[in-house]
Amino acid sequence: MLQKGFSIRPALGIDIGGTKVAYCLGRPDGTLLARHRRPTEPSGDPDQDIARMGADARALLDEAGLAPGDLAGVGVAVPGPLDPARDRVIDPPNMPGWHDVNVVARLRDALPGVPMVLENDANAAALAEARFGAGKGFRSLVYLTMSTGVGGGIVMDGKVRHGRTVSAGEVGHIPLVWEGESCFCGLRGCAEAYLGGRAWARRLAGVAPPDGRVAELAGGREHATPVQVVEAAKEGDAFALAEIERFNRYLAQTLVVLTFVLDPDAIVLGTIVAAAGDELVLDPVRSLVREHAWGRIAEGLELRAASLGEELPYYAGLCVALAASDSSSTS
Repeated sequence: MLQKGFSIRPALGIDIGGTKVAYCLGRPDGTLLARHRRPTEPSGDPDQDIARMGADARALLDEAGLAPGDLAGVGVAVPGPLDPARDRVIDPPNMPGWHDVNVVARLRDALPGVPMVLENDANAAALAEARFGAGKGFRSLVYLTMSTGVGGGIVMDGKVRHGRTVSAGEVGHIPLVWEGESCFCGLRGCAEAYLGGRAWARRLAGVAPPDGRVAELAGGREHATPVQVVEAAKEGDAFALAEIERFNRYLAQTLVVLTFVLDPDAIVLGTIVAAAGDELVLDPVRSLVREHAWGRIAEGLELRAASLGEELPYYAGLCVALAASDSSSTS
């Protein structure tokens, strides 16, 4: 845990993704002092990968004229699965060779003596949207990533809820259709199999009209993604609009489950929803949620698109460190 009295000092955030690593030095008010982003380029050797990350972090500190001892702490956001109690990442799918890796111990070689906190990347993103993004001002929210897959994070009173096995927030694997579409997790009928970008692209390769607007925009339906569906739907293409309607139904079904189970102040929705906007997705989904949830819990529920956009990776790791600092200063 971070030490008391450090809350006014800058913190370092490191967001490790399958395609990029983002580094950020920032203050509790959201002021960013320095940042850097580069492709992940995993080598298959976690020692080598993390040594490079440590070198990047030290370079960022040098750029800002800071030393490790000037930091309140370091927050590290990583793809799951992970065991934060042991500071270990366990076989993330896009990080070959990272089997049961103690990220914190390895980063301490570059940043000695600095408190570090490890967190799931979706939870880190939830903290970021809660503190500086579309969820600012709400006591409780659920954040859904809505990109390649469907990840999630639950934030209550500024704290992430992890659950018994550190699996709380795995919204993408709520079963929507028993024995339905196969999910990349190995189960069937998961929300991610209907809402995730990768699953949607797999569907489009088989159902998009070969001579239709979606295929035209994508350079062939085998290359189609939700990006082209949204673009074609905004142009009024009938196939794309039907695909959006299908997406909305499954999304609303997922959100109704969350509404009944968690009764949050807000649900913040990421990439695909943010790109599609209110008219195509959010307004129809709001109507469906009101139709299928009790009025007293649907009334007042805020459904919002995520607002941090390309800035999200910088704030994600930073907010992990800031949340830990907040917790320590009030304990």
